[in-house]
Amino acid sequence: MSDEPGKPASKSESTFAGQVGVKAARKLKAQRNTTAGIWFGLGMMGLIGWSVVVPTLLGAALGIWLDKHYPSAHSWTLALLMAGLVLGCFNAWHWVDKEDKAMQEDQEDDNE
Repeated sequence: MSDEPGKPASKSESTFAGQVGVKAARKLKAQRNTTAGIWFGLGMMGLIGWSVVVPTLLGAALGIWLDKHYPSAHSWTLALLMAGLVLGCFNAWHWVDKEDKAMQEDQEDDNE
């Protein structure tokens, strides 16, 4: 980077070259990975939402059916609704944790 061929590059020039290299590598990686964007984020929100809604509704439907066919002093609908909600929340947590780990691995790869 120096004007003279025999003279080594100064520390500031090599730091600048390193920064340019890192930014160029990040830009190339972003061009290759076009899936991560606004639509990906909205899709993940939808996936997390449905992973909570589906077990909750299935629990409620099973509870209604049980209350109708096997009446008891306790409400099956409420109990299974809550069980479905808890199951759905654990399911959503699993997806968020999985995506968080993938993002951290990508960031670690960028830093290396």
